[in-house]
Amino acid sequence: MDKRELYRFAKYALTRAISLIVVVVIAVYITILIANMGGYVDQIIKSEVRFNIGVEVNQNPAYKSLPPRAKGELIEKLYQKEIARLGLDKPFILRSYQYLIQALSLELGRALYLTSDTGSRSVRNIIIERLPVTVLLFTTINLILFFFSLFVGLYASRKYESKFDKIIVALSPLSSIPGWFYGIFLILVFASLLHVLPYGGLVDAPPPQDTLSYTLSVLKHMILPILSWLIGYSFIQIYVRRTFFLMFSNEDYVEMAKAKGLPPRIIERRYILRPTLPPIITDFALMLISSWMGAIITERVFNWPGIGTLFYMAASLLDSPVIIGEVVVYAYLLAITVFVLDIIYAAVDPRIRLGVT
Repeated sequence: MDKRELYRFAKYALTRAISLIVVVVIAVYITILIANMGGYVDQIIKSEVRFNIGVEVNQNPAYKSLPPRAKGELIEKLYQKEIARLGLDKPFILRSYQYLIQALSLELGRALYLTSDTGSRSVRNIIIERLPVTVLLFTTINLILFFFSLFVGLYASRKYESKFDKIIVALSPLSSIPGWFYGIFLILVFASLLHVLPYGGLVDAPPPQDTLSYTLSVLKHMILPILSWLIGYSFIQIYVRRTFFLMFSNEDYVEMAKAKGLPPRIIERRYILRPTLPPIITDFALMLISSWMGAIITERVFNWPGIGTLFYMAASLLDSPVIIGEVVVYAYLLAITVFVLDIIYAAVDPRIRLGVT
């Protein structure tokens, strides 16, 4: 690229970076407001603090001889001290900006109620503990689903209007039902009736001690979740890929290549697969990022101890620091992925950075 094109490229990259940063900041701040219910969670916490301090003072033998008025003053003093320690003595609108700065700097703070398996209340530790479990399951599911639908969809586009193609089209409405719904039936059949696969969880109880047995146990527990998603989403994914390839196979340049007598495999590789590569890469990248956040209902159905289950527990307990922490991690991952994809497309296709449509 010459200097002018390099300048346009740098300007495009900077513009995209600033816009993504703004979007992330807005998304995180909205999450903070929603997770804290506009400050209503503060009132819940204050009520719990007052109740716990009251119980502690009334049950402490050292304070039994105090008259009721003195007990009330002590409770109020301890309450105000604890509220100040928690930072709840400041208006929520002011603290929300402080939360925003801490979240954006990945200082995720401490959970209100949840803990990690080691007993830590650090939100970062809690998320890091759950994240690999979700990545293991859903990255495996999405990789299998992506490549399976890609190759089968390509094959179906070659066999347009054949019996196989018609079966794919006929079965695609099955994906209107979410994967976790099929998971319930798979549990009933393979776990409850046949007793060949576990109901859920990450590993057998008690966990095997040697590495090989532990790995095989985890793989066994992954079978039903993987099957549920393949049944739930394979047919619609195949149908989408097949339709996508058919659209490109009807372009004028493909017809011209056929008229020149080029072999079908070369036409498919050079004139159909190559133009579809950018959107396929985009889909693949976003699919991998989505794997980091898991699926709440699927993890609950299979009792999978991942990020989805953590989000459900945090929402149930109104543990806003954990909710905000998960959203911040996902927002950063998504923004970085979109930015990298934009840069790749701008480097490959000058029309993007020049604003040509």
